[in-house]
Amino acid sequence: MSDLFVSDAAVLRPDGTIDHHQDVIVKDGILESIRPHIPHQPDLSSHARILNGSGRLLMPPLADCHMHTGQQLLKGQILDALPMIWTRIMLPFESTLTPERMTLSAELAALEMILSGTGAFIDAGSYYMESAAEVYAASGLRGILSASTMDQPGLPETIAQTAEEAIAQTDRLYDAFHQRGLLKVAYSLRSLISCSPRLIAMAGERAAERNTLLQAHMNEYPNEVNYFLQHYAMRPVEYLESLNILSPGFLSAHSILLSDHEKDLLAANHCKVCHCPFSNCGKGAPDAPGLLSRGITVGLGTDGAAHGGLSLWNEMKIFRSVMNLKWGVASSDPAIMPALQILSMATQKGYEIMGIPEGGQMKEGSAADFITINLDQPHLYPTGSLSNTLVESVTAGDVNDMVINGNLVMKDRQILTLDQEKILYEARKYAGSLSSFAPARENNKQKEKKEAGS
Repeated sequence: MSDLFVSDAAVLRPDGTIDHHQDVIVKDGILESIRPHIPHQPDLSSHARILNGSGRLLMPPLADCHMHTGQQLLKGQILDALPMIWTRIMLPFESTLTPERMTLSAELAALEMILSGTGAFIDAGSYYMESAAEVYAASGLRGILSASTMDQPGLPETIAQTAEEAIAQTDRLYDAFHQRGLLKVAYSLRSLISCSPRLIAMAGERAAERNTLLQAHMNEYPNEVNYFLQHYAMRPVEYLESLNILSPGFLSAHSILLSDHEKDLLAANHCKVCHCPFSNCGKGAPDAPGLLSRGITVGLGTDGAAHGGLSLWNEMKIFRSVMNLKWGVASSDPAIMPALQILSMATQKGYEIMGIPEGGQMKEGSAADFITINLDQPHLYPTGSLSNTLVESVTAGDVNDMVINGNLVMKDRQILTLDQEKILYEARKYAGSLSSFAPARENNKQKEKKEAGS
């Protein structure tokens, strides 16, 4: 008796080809069989659950390799803001988080990811992550969680920590939630210039001891690079190499302003990289072709809901355009970043970064993680190349079902693991508390403009 049966669906294979009219059988969380459709099969009654795949494409879930649960409630507050949003807006906001706010943040993030087809994610770390972990454990999603790790003097009192306290925060998260369900816990360096050399070394040692991922925001702003050049006469990646931090378990997020030598160091140490296209557009365009040519595994991330939401479909479109404008035009190569490569970065490569090398692929024997796309729509059908159309035209609203580890998380856009109605009710209450201050803020802006004019 199988756990799940999907009948008569199109299937996106690992090489990018599409097999039409396929039946998919899931057993014990594994893709047991993908075979040509047989109409009117007599054994359908033996299957615990049946999904009608007609007009649907089965493909791997998307994997968000860099997001921020703690910034889920910051939507709309940083776009068009002045520079240094990290110190002026984001850091002060996170210093006011509570367990209740983090629970709501995680609930909304989980809903948004499920509805947009993201089945796996890596959280870059915030505060009260135990509250977020409880939500994610119930959501059915695969996730890697971190706690915010900084010991810079002068941080807001509510988040000020020593190096030992910062590491102990992640230790507690690890002890409580690592390998709980589909969750893992990683160590992090939240902002490299906000971490002392002692904290950097301690995080690297602990991640190596526990064989976990170590992630860091890297080479995102010119001031980061200049800081390390000024203080150590080395660029950030070179500095981490001098401390023996770089390893196959190191995830370098953003990675926009890398020198050729830094790219070589990441490749030599088999490090992983994650780009966040929408967020990074205001800072620069990464040399993804150069990283890929060195054999570096590259994934995609959203950088959290404060940076345009959690839809990796949007990120893929933006990434394709940025890569073509930055690298394709200069080399007269419009296919500098082909659709299949982008799809692989958003699925299979993301799973690889998360330590699931056989994940993110529709093939027999792999973990039964997949989503279905409703193809029978005017903006998707007909198409001369479905893989191209996935990158060009599919949106979050086209995701119909989600299965993770063989379990139905969403069916016909109805989330089965979380109480969507209750969560949205709480979100409306929170939004109401924000809107009560909106007129005052707007009046202050008008007043400032008037005073400036006079």
